[in-house]
Amino acid sequence: MSVNRTLRLFSRLHRHLNTRTARVPAGCSRAVSGSRLLLQLQHPPPGSGVCCRGVSSSSSPPRAPDTSLFVPVSLKTDVPADGTVGAELTQPLDKNELLKVLNKFYKRKEMQKLAADQGLDARLFHQAFVSFRKYVLEMSSLPADLHIILSDICSNAGHVDDIYPYFMRHAKQIFPMLDCMDDLIKISDLRIPVNWYPEARAIQRKVVFHAGPTNSGKTYHAIQRYLAAKSGVYCGPLKLLAHEIFEKSNTAGVPCDLVTGEERTFVEPEGRAAGHVACTIEMCSVNTPYEVAVIDEIQMIRDPSRGWAWTRALLGLCAEEIHVCGEAAAVDFIRELMYTTGEEVEVHTYQRLTPFSVLDRAVESLDNLRPGDCIVCFSKNDIYSLSRQIEGKGQECAVIYGSLPPGTKLSQAKKFNDPDDSCKILVATDAIGMGLNLSIKRIIFNSLVKPNVNEKGEKQMETISTSQALQIAGRAGRFSSVFKEGEVTTMHRDDLPVLKEILSRSVDPIQTAGLHPTAEQIEMFSYHLPDASLSNLIDIFVSLSQVDGLYFVCNIDDFKFLADMIQHIPLNLRSRYVFCTAPINKKQPFVCTSFLKFARQFSRDEPLTFDWVCRHVGWPLAAPKNIKDLVHLEAVHDVLDLYLWLSYRFMDMFPDTAGIRGIQRELDDIIQQGVRNITRLIRATDPNVADPLQQQSGAPERTGAGAASSRLPSRNRGQRNSAEMMEKSLASRLVRDGLLTPDLLRQLQREWSKTQRQEGGSQSALGAELHSKSVKGKRTKKK
Repeated sequence: MSVNRTLRLFSRLHRHLNTRTARVPAGCSRAVSGSRLLLQLQHPPPGSGVCCRGVSSSSSPPRAPDTSLFVPVSLKTDVPADGTVGAELTQPLDKNELLKVLNKFYKRKEMQKLAADQGLDARLFHQAFVSFRKYVLEMSSLPADLHIILSDICSNAGHVDDIYPYFMRHAKQIFPMLDCMDDLIKISDLRIPVNWYPEARAIQRKVVFHAGPTNSGKTYHAIQRYLAAKSGVYCGPLKLLAHEIFEKSNTAGVPCDLVTGEERTFVEPEGRAAGHVACTIEMCSVNTPYEVAVIDEIQMIRDPSRGWAWTRALLGLCAEEIHVCGEAAAVDFIRELMYTTGEEVEVHTYQRLTPFSVLDRAVESLDNLRPGDCIVCFSKNDIYSLSRQIEGKGQECAVIYGSLPPGTKLSQAKKFNDPDDSCKILVATDAIGMGLNLSIKRIIFNSLVKPNVNEKGEKQMETISTSQALQIAGRAGRFSSVFKEGEVTTMHRDDLPVLKEILSRSVDPIQTAGLHPTAEQIEMFSYHLPDASLSNLIDIFVSLSQVDGLYFVCNIDDFKFLADMIQHIPLNLRSRYVFCTAPINKKQPFVCTSFLKFARQFSRDEPLTFDWVCRHVGWPLAAPKNIKDLVHLEAVHDVLDLYLWLSYRFMDMFPDTAGIRGIQRELDDIIQQGVRNITRLIRATDPNVADPLQQQSGAPERTGAGAASSRLPSRNRGQRNSAEMMEKSLASRLVRDGLLTPDLLRQLQREWSKTQRQEGGSQSALGAELHSKSVKGKRTKKK
């Protein structure tokens, strides 16, 4: 190791220890002299990676486990082997005296302290005691040794503390993790993940970082090196990206296979593996040697759910050269991560090939749309609403959102890109941020708020980050499109200054990478805790896990959701784990129901045949008549994807992949037909929907909330200003935050207007009745 490199490592360590103390749990760090630190770096212990943050964290004591996750095991109430020997040697036990003795034992502080030293905190001590008391009082016959001790205590020939060893024996039976806590802590130690990949550590890899914004050519340069190599692997975040590289490689005369969760395509005869492979990042092999590996969108290494896949690829790929592509904000972190493997990072920086500018005016009205515009929404409801409004104004639009099949997305992108097609407007979600080549002149943000899932797995509405805004805005004016300059703006005037402020910030630097427990680790856990459910095993693993400051444990809520769903189905642990890693949309009830049926059929050892699947999904399916039908077809497509995904893991149980892939292609065509007619489907779903952006006597368009206030009955004109203020402060905010959709808002407005008319009619009738009585009274007086 050179002196310069050693000094650089030491300076980074010094900065880390001073600035990142907050990441190290209290009491975990210890003072280490500079010379000793350098010595440890130059001569690391055998089998350990050189880890700049691991010096302090590797010596840190494990954190206390979250005992709320410890689920007591039910004990069998069999008659003990020694039968009634205890009662025969002493005498039958008086239940009332026994209860007093047990409660006295429970209140003994000395016993609670002794139990705490064995891992029983107050919560576990109480649970164990309740179970022990129930066991003693309800068993018809106790083990002889326990019966004799309890008899001695009841007859004042023993001390209540003598119960302790028998209580602990029972506690360890219902909480088996107490006896193997040290082993569990070792299994869940995630502090040195670089050592998980011995094949990669056995070679000296060259790491090249291609850093730049979208449309800067960074991935292009990495792919050129990939194509020139004798062998290579491309790892991308999306199936569409893997397909693109697969086609580009084979078009360039470089035989390339395709591997995604649901698809395997081999170009060589007889299914032999080609030298190159394009895959989704979760599917990359860390055991196959390559000359070049390309890891795309490296900034996703911090993704709360999928970040572990980028960490695994970066640390584990056996390639002579690793080319990573992504945002410049990830450079420092990747360099620091590679210090732990002893590999230097060569950085190539790129600038955007075509400029884009933020306009000074918002669009405000759909009448101001131009060819090449793309309106970006963060909900499908907004897409449905806007697409209908646009086509209601005589313009055709394409639609792209995340749950559409890849074929439909490509079809809509081709339609939008075709200069001879009448479709010149695109309405899309942030699914356009990567994976699709689109000819966009102007990006229009319909909203700047989207639902996100935080690191705790909680869903919340958040303003989009600078990274997300740049990823989407960067789709405008791409180098390969007909538009050489891009423009970015917002639909609503109030959002434009917010967008400018977001884009003016620097992208937050990446600081941590995701990790995820492997099937092998969970199997080792299960060996020690054979009666625990998979969901509980995962919970305990995460609670005990220790990570270095460079890492975090990815969110496992989706995994646990599936584990809980199939917990009652008899499956071996490995099969259960594989089922729970299936990428399904848990928001779709039909997909979840299908997942459950697949697991149940699998557990019966009955193959899931083509005919069985067709009966389940109701094939053949008709073209959609409304949006509900379209959503169901998308769910069926996801179910077929799930079948294909499982077929590559359990080939004998999911044998009819060719047939399933055939009907999936037909279904894709049906969905494409539905999306082409999406305006008609929306109209069939809700024929009474009014456009939220309407012209008011030639004035600028206003949202539905503002338009509704102008339609108030004349008798309420005095309340109009206050109503407008309330709607601007509440209704508009609810719509903008995604807590209320425009359709629901319009429905509430219609119901409110109907109520007002009914109240107005009632008051008019009451007035007429009073007037009639008054006239009759006057006539009576005259008589």
